Amino acid sequence: MDARGGLPSSSLSALRGPAMRRLLALRQEQKLTSRHVRLMAESLEVTERTVWRWLAAAEHDESAAAEPGARAQSRDRFTVTSEVRRLLALWKGNVAAVHRELTARAVRNEGEPPPSIPTLHRAIRRDLTPGERAGLAKGERAARKHDVFLARPRGWRNHVWETDHMQAPVLVDVDVDVDGKARRPWITWFTDCATNAITGVAVTPGHPSRESVLAALRSAVLREDPYGPFGGVPEKVRVDRGKDFLSRTVTAAFDLLDVTVEDLPAYTPHLKGTVEGLNRAVEGMFLAALPGYARQPRPGKRPSRPKDEVLLGFEDFTARLLDWTLWWNTEHRPAPLRGKTPLEAWQDDYYGGTATEHLPADELARPVGRWLTLPALDRLVSYDSPRLCDTPCTPPPIVFRHRPPPVPLTAPIAQRVAHRLHAATAHPRLAAAVATALFTGASLQQLATARPRDYDDTAATLALHDRARYTDGCAAYPVPPWAGIFLRAAACFTRLVSGEDQELLAAPGDRAHLLRVAETARLRPPQPPAARRKGPVGRVEWDWRERQEAERYEATPAGHARPSRR
Repeated sequence: MDARGGLPSSSLSALRGPAMRRLLALRQEQKLTSRHVRLMAESLEVTERTVWRWLAAAEHDESAAAEPGARAQSRDRFTVTSEVRRLLALWKGNVAAVHRELTARAVRNEGEPPPSIPTLHRAIRRDLTPGERAGLAKGERAARKHDVFLARPRGWRNHVWETDHMQAPVLVDVDVDVDGKARRPWITWFTDCATNAITGVAVTPGHPSRESVLAALRSAVLREDPYGPFGGVPEKVRVDRGKDFLSRTVTAAFDLLDVTVEDLPAYTPHLKGTVEGLNRAVEGMFLAALPGYARQPRPGKRPSRPKDEVLLGFEDFTARLLDWTLWWNTEHRPAPLRGKTPLEAWQDDYYGGTATEHLPADELARPVGRWLTLPALDRLVSYDSPRLCDTPCTPPPIVFRHRPPPVPLTAPIAQRVAHRLHAATAHPRLAAAVATALFTGASLQQLATARPRDYDDTAATLALHDRARYTDGCAAYPVPPWAGIFLRAAACFTRLVSGEDQELLAAPGDRAHLLRVAETARLRPPQPPAARRKGPVGRVEWDWRERQEAERYEATPAGHARPSRR
């Protein structure tokens, strides 16, 4: 995502073709309106005039419909052919020699006259990548130096952490050894991949071990002073193949926190580039200026440090490193964050708002269940049958009279639910339906009554209809910030694909898909005890509340029934 939280430019360019085909289909059906063009322009982040121009060009040229906005290419423009590539490899990238060879062939009537040397240079720079040019000139090893590793898409805070050890290239006076040599301390830290924040750090005078990993993990998880505001429980941690990271003690700690450990292959530091970049940054930005820097160039041929050099003590070094860590988190603006500090990126988290996965210190030893049991989901498969109003209505705010209000999700649970829904499905309507059920407590039948016009993004409300008053009638529900993201995506998707008269959320026929999404996200309602289960162990029973109400109704004596008023 870019700095504003939207799609990157490459993704927007890839969406132009499908969007243009959709507009062409609407025009052929004589249903195209300026509103469709305006919505498309807002989605693709271009002007309406640009969309109209693309549409006019697409009606006369199929290539313009496939790649709207692509610059037209002249048919007589010189392009690099396979023969030119062969000659470049033969002459080891010498463009002038290739031009002489092509000119000689043209004199012998063995080919077309070549273009000028500047034109040939431009064609080679345009049609060949830097890696291809280097490979044709110097071989495969030179081409590999230009290989790029794709950047992972930035997720959300506490989505993925990376951890590593680093031996500081600074000599520190711990307790000088018997041989008279000072020590180079080791730094163990955890960093958040989405915000570049250093969430936890531990410094040890000797070689790191599982104790240093656990100390750094504790400082990363806790958010009380002096550890916060960064921290919480991540969903995944990337580690290298170090024995201390994969020890049984550390693995057990990750299991208790319900954290997935990704053990990376050997010799692949690029797969945890965030923490490796931090290792390089701390040396160039901080460690190189400290006394005792081991890689400082010395005058002459003396490899050792001056005898009169005063080294830092271990406590002093640790205090200075913690101060630099605070500066990195609150003042430094890394280039990937586009002008933000890690603290600002953490607070502006796209999915979590200001909510944080917070784990108090007294709960570190408690195991975290893999399922999230949410009572608000126990009415998702309710058998009530609310109906949509015949005419558009403006319902009042919800007042729960016939059913208890759903318990609001706490900030950590709301953030975890948002992250799980984001990872479980790419369908905006299904994700929005599950999110809506959590803050409304509504059934699937009532969720199906919502239309795009019922969601007010400005007022952060969603109207659900119940013309027959099976529950609490038509009402407007306040939308929490974490769920508004899914509703905005569903509203945009529905307007773009179907229109204002289609379901904003899942339709009644989408029940199986909706339950599958919820189970994929590991979300479920309260389950019956083992003695009263009807299905096999491990299967979610969504109708447990309905069965309880039916059993209570059947057990009610006939004399206790409410007399008829007729």
